[in-house]
Amino acid sequence: MPDKHLTAGARRLGRTARKSAAAALSLAALAAGVTTLAGPAAARPATASAAVPGCSAAYTIEQKLSTGTTWRMCWRYDGKAGLVLQNVSYQPKGENKPIKVLNSARLGQIHVPYDDGKHEYYDLTGQPFAQYLMDLSPAECPGGTIKTVKVPDGDPRHPNVKGLCTTTRSRGHAYRMHDILDSGRTYQQQGKDLLVYTVNQVGWYEYISEWRFQDDGTITMNTGATGSLSFEDYNAQDGRGWPIGKGARDYSTSHSHNVFWRLDFGLDGSSRTKVEQYDSTVSAPSGPREGPTARTTRTKVTKELAGDYKTYRWWRVVSATGKNKDGHARSYELVPGPTTKYPGRAFTRHDMYVTEYDKCELFASKNLSCPTGHPDSVDKWVNGQTLTHPVLWVNVGFHHIARDEDQQPMPVHWQGFSIAPRDVTAMNPLTPKELAWQNGHWE
Repeated sequence: MPDKHLTAGARRLGRTARKSAAAALSLAALAAGVTTLAGPAAARPATASAAVPGCSAAYTIEQKLSTGTTWRMCWRYDGKAGLVLQNVSYQPKGENKPIKVLNSARLGQIHVPYDDGKHEYYDLTGQPFAQYLMDLSPAECPGGTIKTVKVPDGDPRHPNVKGLCTTTRSRGHAYRMHDILDSGRTYQQQGKDLLVYTVNQVGWYEYISEWRFQDDGTITMNTGATGSLSFEDYNAQDGRGWPIGKGARDYSTSHSHNVFWRLDFGLDGSSRTKVEQYDSTVSAPSGPREGPTARTTRTKVTKELAGDYKTYRWWRVVSATGKNKDGHARSYELVPGPTTKYPGRAFTRHDMYVTEYDKCELFASKNLSCPTGHPDSVDKWVNGQTLTHPVLWVNVGFHHIARDEDQQPMPVHWQGFSIAPRDVTAMNPLTPKELAWQNGHWE
């Protein structure tokens, strides 16, 4: 429900009141025959360009960046997850056709437990996250386009929300190289991103769900929490908060935000991707004139995995069918962001899960999409099944201990991660033509 359609009192509803209001809206929507999903229902005609994803024009995002890279994808809006991106492809200059990266990408859960143990929320499946999609103003989407979203189970009086921004942004240097072989010439490029985002309100918080598609093939997923601190949670007696305001009267209760993303890779058009884990061991010097040595080993992940970051460990998802022009298998590497792992629940005790695809497994916890008897959290889905169509679940935690500067309004605190191309192209996709010959060993 867009904020401008709420009364001042309704905007200040707590989570419990919001839940009751959402239930009433859902019943009204069901009575009116509203579907639970909004998105592409029909593919483009067969005569359309093969480079366009399988969705109608209204649900297509296509952007050629000024550096020559084109990103293409479909979007739809889910009644619980909010924005879902599908058929995501990447085409840098020099590639004659798009390279498919993802079948789908979406939020998998926002889990918010409070330190006092009295409150615990599952903002995607237990709160009206999707229904409270916010209207965006042109100032929030500079130089871009704001798309209208039909919100499933939303306010029947205002079902359409101008809530999806697509725009481009500069990110600073993509590279800089001083070439000592060419009279000191300097090569530099300012990077460009396609930015796709929505804002959803849950209780006091507003979540910015941001997807950045870089011109070098990197995809960055971020969730930013902003809005307000809840004065309903000020409690000077619990010993678990931080003093807000004058003296020591109001304590804001500390809590965690554990955000999950669900990524279904389709590299080069195939879901039969492979997952590999890399670990490096650093050994002491073997002699007085030697430095420490490092050896890296690869482990093929053939069965479902609950994985954890550690020093010198990383994972990649490898194409089963595609190779770059150097003959190397295309892949995407998982690049973690800062995280505070929450140990209080079994499903948050690992940084990353790889599960075999199951169409009903859509949310990392409190998953309501599967038949009765099916486990309802991602940790229980990892049971040794052989991987033929792996799905990645990435968990990024943030422990929010409030500060005076968090009011009012609260600055955005971000959490997220990236996937970076590894051997997707034979060289840097932004390489200037003068340097294109310098691939591999050269003199």
